[in-house]
Amino acid sequence: MQKFLLTLLTISIFISCKDSKVKPNNNIPEVETIEKPVVAMEYGFNLDNFTVLQDTIRSGDSFGELMTNNKVDYPKIYKISEEYKDSFDVRRIRVGKPYVILKSKDTTQTAQYFIYENDRINYTVVDLRDSVNVYKKKKKVTYVEREASGIINTSLSEAILEQGIDYNITNNLSEIYAWSIDFFRLQKGDKFKVIYKERYINDSIYAGSEPIEAAYFEHNGKPFYAFEYVTDSLKQIADYYDQEANNLRRAFLKAPIKFNYRISSRYNLKRRIKYYGYKVRPHKGTDYAAAIGTPIIATANGTVVESTRRGGNGKFVKIKHNGTYSTQYLHMKNQNVRKGDYVLQGDVIGWVGMTGNTGGPHVCYRFWKNGRQVDPLREKLPTAEAIADSLKTGYLEYIKPKMSQLDKIVFPKKIITQEEDKEENIINP
Repeated sequence: MQKFLLTLLTISIFISCKDSKVKPNNNIPEVETIEKPVVAMEYGFNLDNFTVLQDTIRSGDSFGELMTNNKVDYPKIYKISEEYKDSFDVRRIRVGKPYVILKSKDTTQTAQYFIYENDRINYTVVDLRDSVNVYKKKKKVTYVEREASGIINTSLSEAILEQGIDYNITNNLSEIYAWSIDFFRLQKGDKFKVIYKERYINDSIYAGSEPIEAAYFEHNGKPFYAFEYVTDSLKQIADYYDQEANNLRRAFLKAPIKFNYRISSRYNLKRRIKYYGYKVRPHKGTDYAAAIGTPIIATANGTVVESTRRGGNGKFVKIKHNGTYSTQYLHMKNQNVRKGDYVLQGDVIGWVGMTGNTGGPHVCYRFWKNGRQVDPLREKLPTAEAIADSLKTGYLEYIKPKMSQLDKIVFPKKIITQEEDKEENIINP
């Protein structure tokens, strides 16, 4: 019996010791996790250190008034407006632009900094402390490469939006191919592919797209490649070339209006007009009908030799491009240039109107070659400068991976409507 009790006591002690090892010590305090406070950083400043006023420029606002309302002395305002015109012209702050005023947290609430957003990425900082200073900064931007493609059923812009692509890509494409494709005569089934970069502020806020790096456009079954390439590294001049290093740009644009026009009357030396009893009255221009106020653009670089109003021509502009070519733009509502001005291809030189002899709003586009009026739509116009032979090998090597990337982009599957399905069944029962 004694042996049994001794054994039982030994087992009890063993279990008691084992339990004491696994039981937690409730006297040890728990470790408290302290979260670090989130610092509100923007424009390079810790906003927690200031009283922050955020707003947008309103109609009637002036820089001087904004500053005086926030206790900035007049001498500082004067110094900024006079000494920093090149970096920040206070007279050109625009309605709708966001701004931030960082004020001291003491009882004076005096403005320390004025931050003006020039655009979504670039901003100007006006340091209003002891010695005034003005400098420009950029928000942190991330660039993300994107590939996109589309098939045109109604219009290029609709095909772009269907794929969730930035609408600016529509303008980019039309400008790249402005000399080789008439975007108002696109065919159903025309296709495109593009490679470009999207900008994001702080990795999340979309801030627009960069210029297209490479593109493919298939019009009437004919392929058109385009690759952006910098030919002047010092001036950073870029242009678009095809797969054989030919410049896609021409010396002249196809039309003096970018969008929303139609050719209402072509160059015709034997045109008969009902108003004049069907007598032959040669029409030595091409009429582009468009709404009043539509911008008219210079089709090539040149010097304005006339900007006036005369008889049936109404208000017009005439540009001399070189010793061979000149162009004229008639019936303007108003001109945007003066005699002697030098204009670049694509510059707005006036707006569509109905001045002079005209039955509706349009611009009559006239084209001279060697002093004789000709039909620009039938002329084989000169191309822009090609890539220099010394750069051609480098260009062809540069576009190889881009071209391969374009070729691998898959077109979206066509969505067949009920109407198209019925037509398909009729054609192929």
